[in-house]
Amino acid sequence: MKTVLYVCVHNAGRSQMAEALTNALAKERGLPITALSAGTVAGTSVNPVAVAVMEEIGISMAGHHPKQLTQEMADSAETVITMGCGVDAEACPARIHLTEDWGLDDPKGRPIETVRAIRDEIRTKVENLLLEVQP
Repeated sequence: MKTVLYVCVHNAGRSQMAEALTNALAKERGLPITALSAGTVAGTSVNPVAVAVMEEIGISMAGHHPKQLTQEMADSAETVITMGCGVDAEACPARIHLTEDWGLDDPKGRPIETVRAIRDEIRTKVENLLLEVQP
């Protein structure tokens, strides 16, 4: 099983959507890929607008909560992707071996239309990633 780790600052929006999309699409396609997400300074809750736009496409984020990035999480992942937050070394307890940065806008405080566009951009990137990492 390959593991993809999505890292953001608060692990409340982009990285949570990427984790949920990756896990749903990999399961749907029978791919041995699992996703995790974490934050360098984990927030207290998942962005409710991010949850809503994921529900619009039939993907539940029930049970998702921000997680603090650990060295063990970074070490267990074959692929580490940041969401566009530029992981701050001072805020990061793990020595991350960055694979790629997706340069996504932060959905925090944005209207639902903007969060939908971010979700759709994440989906496109996840689709491409699954093509690259599938066995």
